[in-house]
Amino acid sequence: MENRKMGIGVGVIVLNDKNQLLLGLRNDDPEKADSELHLEGTWTMPGGKLEFGETFEEAGIRETKEETNIDVKEVEVISFTNDKNQYAQFVTVGMIAKKYTGSPKVMEPDEIIDWKWFDLNNLPKKMYFPSEKLLKNYLDKCFYNKDL
Repeated sequence: MENRKMGIGVGVIVLNDKNQLLLGLRNDDPEKADSELHLEGTWTMPGGKLEFGETFEEAGIRETKEETNIDVKEVEVISFTNDKNQYAQFVTVGMIAKKYTGSPKVMEPDEIIDWKWFDLNNLPKKMYFPSEKLLKNYLDKCFYNKDL
């Protein structure tokens, strides 16, 4: 497949004071969901592609603001995953928002149609697999798991 993409992405774990995880629902329409991995209709953490010249932290802060309107004040790199399927491959830099202000708001309604808080023990079934892997690494206190 000639059109396969390789890139670097970021994903940000945002937990509220009830230890609930913020997830956004990607549009079902592949033209709108903007997913090079083609994972439309899945629940995802805030995140996106690293832009040239950015640090991982800058990308995580920027993407969270662009997608949710939440202002991340402090973010920490906690995980790396190698995410691939038949369409694309991304190295995903996982982070956790240590300090933030604001409440989630749909900022890019074509791509993410809803933001919701989920209990860590009651997550949606249809999750964006890079977000699932990042969360597993976080819960297992694992920086990188080559078997994921």
